[in-house]
Amino acid sequence: MTSLDKPTEDTQDTEAGDARAVTEAALFEAFGGVRGMVETVLPGLLFVTIFTLNNDLHMSAIAALAVSLVLVVVRLAMKDTVKHAFSGVFGVAFGVVFAMMTDNAKNFYLPGMLYTLGLALAYIVTALAGVPLIGLILGPVFKENLSWRTRNPGRKKAYTKASYAWGFILLAKSAILFPLYWWADTEQLGWVLVTLKIPPFLLAVWLTWVFLAKAPAPIDVFAEMEAAEQAEKEREERARAEREARGEDTLDPAPGARRQAPQGLTPPEG
Repeated sequence: MTSLDKPTEDTQDTEAGDARAVTEAALFEAFGGVRGMVETVLPGLLFVTIFTLNNDLHMSAIAALAVSLVLVVVRLAMKDTVKHAFSGVFGVAFGVVFAMMTDNAKNFYLPGMLYTLGLALAYIVTALAGVPLIGLILGPVFKENLSWRTRNPGRKKAYTKASYAWGFILLAKSAILFPLYWWADTEQLGWVLVTLKIPPFLLAVWLTWVFLAKAPAPIDVFAEMEAAEQAEKEREERARAEREARGEDTLDPAPGARRQAPQGLTPPEG
């Protein structure tokens, strides 16, 4: 290895480290980070804790819904993004409605379980169709939109692998929860569900990071559009400067104005 090779390798290592850091930050932004996980777990944890202590469906449901609303208010007060908190409120609200209408506490968990199963199928089907869902989710976060579909095949392959990972992990989770819904009591189902909230999620996020860290860098389509607009402005400015240098008038003549006829000729009369 020559002395000239070392800086090149260091630069490549630095660029790879920067790409991994960007990927980590984007995943945290897309999936809510630590706070998003807390907002996902806390309502269900509160519900099953209260129900385990006193078997009071109404109190458990109201407490879970109340804490979800508090999380949204906190987000709003901090002027932070509320998409994760709002999704939690809707999930809890559906669970409360199902449980209250059927007077069955286990139905508090049913909407979330159905959503998990539907999401698992969506990940797998979109991956099979060549439009992996994880790419649709993360493309705007990485400022690449859908450029990975046609212009970055290595990245599309990584998104496809990640979508399969999410799909099969969520399918495995559903395969555990649905039998418990039929055979176990409310407390057993609730505690298993709370236990399975974070580990499968972290596994899926980690696998997504692994696949994307090895993939080509995203194509920043926003930067490309800005560069194209800037290049167009520069071309217009150069063309205007060339016209001015040739003495050409850059403004259109006034309506009805006549051009000066060549010397020795008179313009025809109308």
